[in-house]
Amino acid sequence: MLYGSLRERSYSRLMTEEAARVPKHLGAEVKIFDPANLPLVDESSESHTKVQELRDLSLWSEAHVWCSPERHGAMTGIMKTQIDWLPLAPIGGVRPTQGRTLALMQVCGGSQSFNTVNQLRILGRWMRMIVIPNQSSVPKAFLEFEEDGRMKNSPLYNRMVDVMEELMKFTVLTRG
Repeated sequence: MLYGSLRERSYSRLMTEEAARVPKHLGAEVKIFDPANLPLVDESSESHTKVQELRDLSLWSEAHVWCSPERHGAMTGIMKTQIDWLPLAPIGGVRPTQGRTLALMQVCGGSQSFNTVNQLRILGRWMRMIVIPNQSSVPKAFLEFEEDGRMKNSPLYNRMVDVMEELMKFTVLTRG
């Protein structure tokens, strides 16, 4: 699972942590990548420890969840950097991300938008991932989380749960 903000109270991280509870409850093993100290793509080599950690998690996974804040109508640079570091060179003619299922979520500081999930959807398809039809966009995210970081019970929470349940279904259905 990837999130796109390094803020201390990152709503994309809180949303990702909340979403991780669903597949865990359904019996899946879930790992969340912390993007802190991940270098820019042209700033370092793929031997960097954070790059290796990200790539190892991606290769380990059957599915991905990407959650980014919307900033200036787009995904954050932190989010794009993580995606840019995912390995694309074919291994035996197949891209390492090919065939993995992907769920998309975004958090907004203001009104609801779908710019970021739409951009992420294009990237996921380009990487030959199976992007599930459902997605989640949370407007005014600062109003949707309790002080302890848990998401409030609301239709937006229910949508996130629905997205994660759909991800689990698609992942099981598309297993080799």
